[in-house]
Amino acid sequence: MKKCVFAGTFDPITKGHEEIIKKSSEIFDEVVVALCINTTKKAMFSVEQRLGFLRKVCDKYKNVKAVYHDGLLVDLMKKEGAIFNVRGLRNGRDYDYENDMNYINSDLMPEIITVYIPCSAMNVQVSSTAVRELLSFGRDASAYVPVEICGELNAEAKA
Repeated sequence: MKKCVFAGTFDPITKGHEEIIKKSSEIFDEVVVALCINTTKKAMFSVEQRLGFLRKVCDKYKNVKAVYHDGLLVDLMKKEGAIFNVRGLRNGRDYDYENDMNYINSDLMPEIITVYIPCSAMNVQVSSTAVRELLSFGRDASAYVPVEICGELNAEAKA
């Protein structure tokens, strides 16, 4: 059985993230979407909110589960019995960052196989940062996030 982990901070999950989840679900037997903590980022949404958003989006895929992990990616991969690390790419900057991380992850877990999945043209400019910026100014971000969470995100922005 081919099992992968797709990890991120998902603050919040975007249509680009969902595209990677969908593609992964078509390639792998099981997909673990992991909400991880990036200590260098300050989150707009709590862990509970983000995990709730992830689960709402992932529920429609039979072979996908959303989990929370507070630690190194390789530790979660070992716990899950996965060797495939899925990373979404929008541009060359993403590739440079992800490839640098791949070297470190490979040092910690030599059997890891990182799979890069590019976003389609319609999602190449979508980022959680852009969504947070829109929401922080009370603007509608529906065009950039999965339909399952639009109402909650926009309500949160107005609160």
